[in-house]
Amino acid sequence: MDVQIHPSWKEVLKDEFSKPYFQQIVTFLKTEKALQKTIYPPGPLIFNAFNQTPFDKVKVVILGQDPYHGPNQAHGLSFSVQNGIKPPPSLVNIFKEIQKDIGIDMPVGYGNLTSWAQQGVLLLNAALTVRAGEPFSHAKYGWAEFTDAVIQTISDKKENVVFLLWGKFAQEKQALIDETKHHVLKAAHPSPFSADKGFFGSKHFSKTNELLMKDGLAPIDWKLLTP
Repeated sequence: MDVQIHPSWKEVLKDEFSKPYFQQIVTFLKTEKALQKTIYPPGPLIFNAFNQTPFDKVKVVILGQDPYHGPNQAHGLSFSVQNGIKPPPSLVNIFKEIQKDIGIDMPVGYGNLTSWAQQGVLLLNAALTVRAGEPFSHAKYGWAEFTDAVIQTISDKKENVVFLLWGKFAQEKQALIDETKHHVLKAAHPSPFSADKGFFGSKHFSKTNELLMKDGLAPIDWKLLTP
């Protein structure tokens, strides 16, 4: 599937790639391909979050649950969509909160978050693949074990990372994070079903930058420039 992953992550996760559960993921994806199932994101983009944000550059983690399952949406970054794709409702709400929190205008009709990833925001989904049109269809085939290991590795090997945990699913990962050396910000999920229950008004974007600067790190420029 022409999978690509940044060498820095290959090094810190090398033990995971040799474990039986990861071999099961590989076998499962090969089986899906043999059955001519359409999988999102495309093979080269499955580990896009890891390629755009090398391990040593990680400053912020935004945890999503599952890749988008519609055509041309997912490209390996949580909440982000490819150029030319209308931002889904959760991303629209994220943009609304940024505008209200920081006062910057976010784009309409554009939702590619690659510029965040390149500044050190790891946009990590708990499952890295999905079958077209079938949400959560790959979630039970080993991905959670892998992405839990990613969170644990960041917690163990880095300091002063800001983890943004939105919604119950993401907040269940809090136990993997050493809060004596990292920052955890929690809020409701930005989906239309829950955004008004604590995501709106959370000010996570300004708070993240305050925490980064307090630790002597450069803040994130949340503004997106359309191509």
